[in-house]
Amino acid sequence: MFVTHGDPDHYWYIDKVSAVSNAPVICNKSMVENVKDKTLMLGPRNKGLAFTTPLEKLYTISVGETIQLDGVLITGIKKTHGQLLLKLGPFSKTLKPGPKKRIGWGAIGFNIELDGKTVVNLGDILLQAREWQSIKNPDVLMIPIGGQTVHNTMGVQEALQTVK
Repeated sequence: MFVTHGDPDHYWYIDKVSAVSNAPVICNKSMVENVKDKTLMLGPRNKGLAFTTPLEKLYTISVGETIQLDGVLITGIKKTHGQLLLKLGPFSKTLKPGPKKRIGWGAIGFNIELDGKTVVNLGDILLQAREWQSIKNPDVLMIPIGGQTVHNTMGVQEALQTVK
């Protein structure tokens, strides 16, 4: 299971699913801390930056780093999460990513190679054409397209530019 960033809706029950499935969890190194000699992941159901969640099979990666896991090569890809606009009736609030902010925490994409095929998962992300020049013709490209309404991901034109 790949965690692209620390927004809770992207991994709310990862600890429970991992425990039942025995599946490994791969995330950015910044999603994990050692607390009292225990390796803990940023708690998906905690508010703020609380590292509370132990996982049996937890693997961390940094941007540009490659790890091998059960015959799968996984490389971290740089990504930037955009700001998030929350609306509730007539009220709205803009949440911006940044140091010590939960929104977009630990943002990372993944280049996954298995059996001669390449899958690229960019997660919630803004366009980063320069950083992605090394990505060449993946077999599967997973990109978000929703930036017209909520500008924390790419819009249609940015997604088309990414594909080109």
